[in-house]
Amino acid sequence: MIFEQFSKIGIIPVVVLDDPKDASALGKALCENGLPCAEVTFRTAAAEETIRIMSREFPDMLVGAGTVLTKEQVDRAINAGAKFIVSPGLNPKIVQYCLDRSIPITPGTQTPSEMEQALELGLKVVKFFPAEPAGGLAMIKAVAAPYVDLKFMPTGGINAKNVRDYLAYNKIIACGGSWMVKKDLITSGKWEELGKLVREAADIVKEIRGGK
Repeated sequence: MIFEQFSKIGIIPVVVLDDPKDASALGKALCENGLPCAEVTFRTAAAEETIRIMSREFPDMLVGAGTVLTKEQVDRAINAGAKFIVSPGLNPKIVQYCLDRSIPITPGTQTPSEMEQALELGLKVVKFFPAEPAGGLAMIKAVAAPYVDLKFMPTGGINAKNVRDYLAYNKIIACGGSWMVKKDLITSGKWEELGKLVREAADIVKEIRGGK
């Protein structure tokens, strides 16, 4: 089950690439430093090719597509090798399109109404986005109480300073973040520095969750 893999990895790097030529080196840095996963956002034209390269060169890596807004993007991402889909909001048509094709999808939610809609669609895991601006961990704990079967993957404003608190809460499967895959490090090819940040993030997961 893909959500069990998310739970083991703990922190999902949210990747925005402008040029697919960086995909291979980034995939290598993530896999070698303890976070063999990437949510490649469809905000740039390079996303599809980035997913294709990472999936081909690192077959054991958990590569997925983020910021997916249309059925066409779902098809393009999956055809390129994506193993999961993430969307910023909850679009029932996109969720159902993925479920009908047995594609794991984590839609963004923020309110109890959206969470109930997710449950109605048969989902057990939702994204909480944007996490920090929407009330952060306190908000997640407040809304999690009535929805005992729902788990969360918060993204947005999470960083090395606050991620420990999120990971320590048992309703959170994993956190999405981009602080270890900073755009300037990628574009300037500072892979050693980036790898160090990835390793530090992976170590936080081990520290909080005991290397599970």
